[in-house]
Formats: sequence, C-alpha cells, structure tokens
Amino acid sequence: MPRDTRDTLFLLAVITWVLLPQVSHLPWWCSAMAAAMLLWRGKLALGNQALPNKWWLLGLLALAVGATLLTHKTLLGRDAGVTLIVILLALKTLELRARRDAFVVFFLGFFTMLTNFFYSQSLLTAFSMLLGLLGLLTALVNAHMPVGKPPLLQAAKTAGWMALLGAPVMVVLFLLFPRLAPLWGTPTDAMTGRSGLSASMQVGTIARLALDDSIAMRIAFEGQPPPQRDLYFRGPVLSSFDGREWRPSSDSRFPSRYKLADNLSVEGASLSYQVTLQPTSRPWLFVMEAAAESPAVPGYRTRMSSDLQWLTDRPITDIVRYQVQSNPVFRHGPDKQEVGLQEFVELPPGFNPRTLALAAEIRRDPRYAQADSRALVKVAMERLRTGGYLYTLEPGVYGTHTADEFWFDRKEGFCEHIASAFVVLMRAMDVPARIVTGYQGGEINSVDGFWVLRQSDAHAWTEVWQTGQGWVRVDPTSAVSPGRTGAFQRLAAPQGLVGQALGNLNPNLSAQLRAAWEAVNNRWNQWVLNYTQGKQLNLLKNIGFESPSWEDLSYLLIGIVVLVSLAGAVWAWWEKVQHDPWLRLLARARQRSHRAGLASSAASSPRQLALQALQQHGSQAQPLHDWLLRLEAQRYAASSAAGSATTLPGLKKQYAELRWPV
Repeated sequence: MPRDTRDTLFLLAVITWVLLPQVSHLPWWCSAMAAAMLLWRGKLALGNQALPNKWWLLGLLALAVGATLLTHKTLLGRDAGVTLIVILLALKTLELRARRDAFVVFFLGFFTMLTNFFYSQSLLTAFSMLLGLLGLLTALVNAHMPVGKPPLLQAAKTAGWMALLGAPVMVVLFLLFPRLAPLWGTPTDAMTGRSGLSASMQVGTIARLALDDSIAMRIAFEGQPPPQRDLYFRGPVLSSFDGREWRPSSDSRFPSRYKLADNLSVEGASLSYQVTLQPTSRPWLFVMEAAAESPAVPGYRTRMSSDLQWLTDRPITDIVRYQVQSNPVFRHGPDKQEVGLQEFVELPPGFNPRTLALAAEIRRDPRYAQADSRALVKVAMERLRTGGYLYTLEPGVYGTHTADEFWFDRKEGFCEHIASAFVVLMRAMDVPARIVTGYQGGEINSVDGFWVLRQSDAHAWTEVWQTGQGWVRVDPTSAVSPGRTGAFQRLAAPQGLVGQALGNLNPNLSAQLRAAWEAVNNRWNQWVLNYTQGKQLNLLKNIGFESPSWEDLSYLLIGIVVLVSLAGAVWAWWEKVQHDPWLRLLARARQRSHRAGLASSAASSPRQLALQALQQHGSQAQPLHDWLLRLEAQRYAASSAAGSATTLPGLKKQYAELRWPV
C-alpha cells in the first residue's frame, strides 16, 4: 500500500474514533453525512482517485449549514456549534491534498475531541479520548517524517513519549490553574432538554425516569445509614393542578400574601452525610428530609423555599459535592388553619367527577362526617391496600380523568398515578394535600460503601396537612406496593445483551462488576471532576500557606513555570556540553588549522587535514599530522588497534600541548 493511502486511511480511522461518542448527541443526518464523507474519502484513497472539486465541497457545506439551521434554529450555541465542527472536519478530509491541509485536519480533530467533554466527562469518555489524542499525535508526528515510508509504530512511539513528557505539565496545570467561575467549566446549551426530575408532573414523566438506570447522586453517610424505607430526598413540590398537569405553587394564581411560611422545626440527633450530585441543568439540591441548615456547595449560593426545597442561584451543570446535616424527625408548616391552606384544596372544575362523588360518599358516612384528616388518610390508604390496586410501570395511556381511571377502572399505575389520585381524593374531602417529587431508597455499593441513587429511584409521594402537626408525609405507593419503598422490590432498568448474558451466567458476578465499575467512576468524580477551587486552596494550606487565595495559586504556578524553564535551559546547556566531544575536538582543530593557513571546511576529515598540513608545511607539520591520524583512529579504528594513547582525554591533552606550524 502506498504511503499516502496508508496515512490517509489511518487518519480517517482516528477521526472516526473521535466522532463515534458524538453520534448519540448529533442529529441523525449529521452522523450519516459525516460517515458518508469519510467513507467517500477512504474509497478515493484506496483507488488513488482525484478529490472532488470545490463546487462539490461548497454544495455540501451549504447543505450542512441549512440542515443545521433547520435542526437547531440557530448557528450559535453548543449543539449547533458541535454539529458544524463535525461536518467541517469531515469536509476537510475531502480536500486533503498537501501537508498544510493535513495540519488543519489534525487541529480540527483535536478541537472536535474536546467537544466530547461537553456531553460527558466520565472515565470511559476520558479514556477513549486519550486513545484519540494518541492517534492524532501519531498522525501529526508521521506528517513531520516526509522521507521514505517510516512505520506508523515508530511515529506512535514518538507520540507516546511526547504525551508522557507533557503529562507532568498537565498535572501541574490541573492542580494549580485557578478555577475562576464562570470561566472554569463546560458550556451548556439553554435549548437542550434536561435530564432528571421535571419541574412539573404529567403521566409518564416518572415512568421514563424509572427506565433510566443512570446514577443521579451518591451519598457518603457518616456512620450507619438510615433504613432504606426512610431515605426520602426532597425535590420539587407540586401543588397547582389544572386537571392534567401538576406544577409548583409558584405557578398558582393564589394571592402571594397568603403564601405559607416553612415554620421548620427539627428534633433529635442530626444525620451528617455528603452528596455527590450529577449535573441536572436545574437549580435543585436534593437533601434528605429535612435539612434546616444550608448545604455547603462550593461556588453556589443556596436558599430554602417555603416548601423545604433547597435551591441554588444558578443551574447545576457540573458534578457538585456538598455536605448536609438532616434531621429525620421534623415538623413544618402551620399548626392551625390558615387562609393559605386553601391553595392546597383547590381542584379544577370539570375533572374526575367519580372521584369527587367518592369523596362525598365518604363524607356522608357518619363515621367520617366530622373526621379529621388523620382518619380520612387512613380510609384512603386502606382502600389502596385492600381494593385490588397494582403497582406497574405499564398502566397504559390514561385519559382526561386520570384519578377516576385509577380509582375505578384501571386500578394500576406507578407512583405518580397513585400520588396524583390520592391528592385529588384528599382535596375533594377538603383536606389540604400536595405532591412531593424526589428520590427514594437507593442501594449501597459494596465496593466503596457509597449509597447510590439512580434515576430509577425517582419517586413521587404526598404531604397532607394535619391540625397541630403541619405537613405530614404520606406515601400512598407504600400501601399499594410496600416493596417499592423498602428493600425488596426496587425498580430496575432493562439490561442490554451483555448485561443479560452476564446475569444469566452469574448474577452475583454481574452485580460485582457493576459495583466495581461504579466505584472506579466515583473515584474519578471525587478526585478529578470535583477538584474545586476549595480543594486547590486546601492543597496550598497543606504546603504551608496560611490563608491562601487564587492570587497565591497564580504566583505558585508562575514560580513553577519559571523553575521548569530554568531547568530546561540548564538541561539544554548540559546537552550542548555533552554533545559528541569527539566532533567538538575536531571542530576546534579545523578552526586552528584555518588560522594556520590550511583551507578547511565543515566536511574536512582528520586524514584530509593531516595530508594537507604535511604537503603545505612539510616536517614542521609532522606532530599535527600524527595527532590528526590518532584522532581519526580514536573514532573509526578498532579499540585494540587504536591503543590507549588515543583515548579522548589523552587526545585533548595532546591538543593543548601541540605546536602548530607557522
């Protein structure tokens, strides 16, 4: 295979490797177009055919720009920019004629490689991009070896040494480069969809999360963790209902002057733990109910809403770690009736008539005509336990009257169906109630001891107001399926083919491999992705700074750069001094010969100089002639023939004592 063909195919393979992780984030047409152009370029290289003319390239570029505008409605922003970069990289390979074009492709490849971290900064992404980096460096080194057909392995070794030599610089910059928000971090796109819990709840929202097995957060408890059934991590609270969708109370038309205060009071011992939260693109902090003190989140300001949800001053777009103190025993909300509670008994007209009739029927029962909310909650929970209701992730599509269908027709659903129907029934009986969403349960990782909550642990429960107690948690799902909020029936996402095969072969091995991989990923998150400015300053404290700041980081970094530069200069000087002392001695002899009137050049050998000196100066030049021949023998003669008199130190000493002809 000709060298040009081999080098082109190798570069195309590296580009394909760099682009593969982007496929799930790119529009389908972009992936297809890039693949087609790379295959086309490979075919042209194999067939040694001419590259397409500029009109082809301009037409493809116009098509790509138009498709980007149609897809993203803009040419700006993260997703639109990445789409264009991928297309431009693939297009540039179709005009890969000269080495200059290759350099443009290399650096477009480096930039495209970095865009993978816009979407994922996981350990797997980092490892795959490290391989891509080594591939691009290999192609770059190979392009600087224009003579002959050097093997790619030789270029790969050089690229590996380059990366290895650059690693200390990378480590120093990682540890000490000041992390100044908002300059430090990966960009986000306001037009993209958000993962995790939603700010509102419609039928199907929690179900989609239940089929998502990705990790939402990791918890490190100080001491023994609470029982799994008590682990409720609070998120958005939904109290405004339009018959189809639940929204936060901030979307309600209820007058703001009647809004309720949190009136949070905690009792008993607090529970301390640390949360590592995955990016959500939402300003939500998930804490175990209830946290009276503000979680310490580096780089964010936090506040608690009146419904006990902790919020940050901006969306969380990177992995964050924060310390929390929670009190499992707490009370919140008003102790007695207030006008603001009317917001939590409102129901939209024209929806769920049979549920309203059921509420009226319960109220007509003499036992419950004057009953308080505690008794009415018991009635509803008993109905859920004994009425033949089932917990399922496939209840089918609900119609307009979702509560009616759950209570009377389908009698099956998952947590959001159950919680919504329960709150509608409570409100129909004039009992203030609302929905709380968040995460419940989780499992411990047996490898590193962290408590893991997944998107499949997303949950919806309710709060009912009771006189003298305020808001009280009621989880109606536990009445339908006690295992869902305990340790016996956790939701699990469908496994892939490899996971199913391992599970069938050895279920314990599959679980252990998964726990080990997640533990390694957690270490990556803790040590690398969550290396914040606070950790940088702690590092400075450990090395002797009393009250470090980012200015100290800058000074330390500059000092290290200066020291490394001086060390490099000393190394270069030492290399110069050590560079082939035989050649330096010959160069000194040439210079001295030139001053003695001998015509010499950089190509003159010792024997040529010796013969020239003898011819020009006769016997007067005999000592110089003999010394030059000994110098030649020191380099080229066998060691036994050269003798001990021709050692380099001996020749240097003889040179200093040598009498030159005049």
